[in-house]
Amino acid sequence: MKKILVPTDFSDQAENALRVAAQVARNYDCEIFLLHMLELPLDLINPANNDSGSSDLPESIFFMKLAHQKFTQILNQDYLEGLTVHETVEFHEAFDGIMEISKKYECDLIIMGSNGARGAKDVFIGSNTEKVVRHSDIPVIVIKKPIEKFEVNKMMYATNLARETGDSFKEAKKFADKFEAEIEVVFINTSKKFKTSEEIDKRKELYYHEIGLDENEVPFIVRDDHNTENGIINYAKNFDVDLISIGTHGRKGINRFLNGSISEDLVNHAKLPVVTFKI
Repeated sequence: MKKILVPTDFSDQAENALRVAAQVARNYDCEIFLLHMLELPLDLINPANNDSGSSDLPESIFFMKLAHQKFTQILNQDYLEGLTVHETVEFHEAFDGIMEISKKYECDLIIMGSNGARGAKDVFIGSNTEKVVRHSDIPVIVIKKPIEKFEVNKMMYATNLARETGDSFKEAKKFADKFEAEIEVVFINTSKKFKTSEEIDKRKELYYHEIGLDENEVPFIVRDDHNTENGIINYAKNFDVDLISIGTHGRKGINRFLNGSISEDLVNHAKLPVVTFKI
């Protein structure tokens, strides 16, 4: 883990993410790529496409200079002192630009901010956090609130024990190992999708065979709750979990976490940071 991408719209939520990224970068000797997307009309970027023949290039330059001023203010913050932070401004739609830049600079991790209160449609940079979480091939940490000291001592990986999530868990395990954190596999049993103890034991056995581990290495926890989202949030809150991790399908979106058993409410309602791994 050497390169962290932090998209920013210079909001408080984006700064919360940057502060966490700074702590991770300082602890693990990482570079930060701080990215701001200027979603301007094409005519402002390339006057050749302007049918009127007039040039609005000075207006695009104005927005560039304004972004640079905001970058300068951020880069002078004490919490970034001594870190390598690359100022990156792109003329692009936010989601497409984030995906493109993460690949261009071979980033290992994306850290994004979210208000975590009003739903996926209102998260940082519109709905782009949802899109990034859905499609990113690299882990994405979503930060909902200011975190003075970001420490990961205990992670939970929430799963429905589908074998196809095995690779996603393996990535979560590698992530936990980097932070020297304990990780647990957590299965939420609900009345709507109730499983008997025997059924759970069989699925657990197949799952642990798939990931090549046993319960001595990674504890297995079963919790009963009214629904999966509440079960995950309640377990994390009551058992000192620092980071919730889950797998996501790119083709199905944030409302298909765990193959459809977790709605987007988890990311929006959980107060703790959530990290996602592509299934």
